[in-house]
Amino acid sequence: MFENKWTPFLKNEFEQPYFKELSTFLKVEYQTKRIFPPREEVFSTFEHVDMDKIKVVILGQDPYHQPNQAHGMSFSVKKGVKIPPSLENIYKEINSDLGLPIPNHGYLMQWANQGVMLLNTVLTVECSRAFSHRNKGWETFTDIVLQKLNTLDQPIVFLLWGRPSQNKEVFLDNPLHLVLKAAHPSPLSAYGGFFGCKHFSQCNDFLTSKNVTPIDWRIY
Repeated sequence: MFENKWTPFLKNEFEQPYFKELSTFLKVEYQTKRIFPPREEVFSTFEHVDMDKIKVVILGQDPYHQPNQAHGMSFSVKKGVKIPPSLENIYKEINSDLGLPIPNHGYLMQWANQGVMLLNTVLTVECSRAFSHRNKGWETFTDIVLQKLNTLDQPIVFLLWGRPSQNKEVFLDNPLHLVLKAAHPSPLSAYGGFFGCKHFSQCNDFLTSKNVTPIDWRIY
């Protein structure tokens, strides 16, 4: 386990009955099936974006379910991996909204380094089976994560993309924060409200209004 301001929170959750049941389920899944992301990367977003550095939370659904894609940060893939369609659509919206160039890779660590937490509602998935780890305990965990983030005394923008993410809005009532909702950027739904949402400019306008350095959404 890495050590940062998330560590006490995570250690406490790992001891809860719901998480022990989830851990038992995951142990068997990782031993008997092909599960993503790799076990050591499941909590990468917590490792790379410390709690007191968070400016933005992008909440997706569940990890990419094809080999070599998911690495514990929603929508991101490592360099050398083909950019998935959902991320292509995110890049298109950033280009339309902010006029920034389309990147040639999908590794979003530059966002994480600026305080963008890339989170999913469910943190693991079986190969080629989207949503296969729904209702196993992850939703409870991410509910509690969002409740914790809601208590933080710092401006945070929550970008809720897709119905599972939008269902979490109930936990986000801190007036210091901004909640923005849109369709998921998947090709199946992007034209239903993701394209044209202008979340990236709205996010930066909000942060600037709170005297917080905005996010540079460019990926080099």
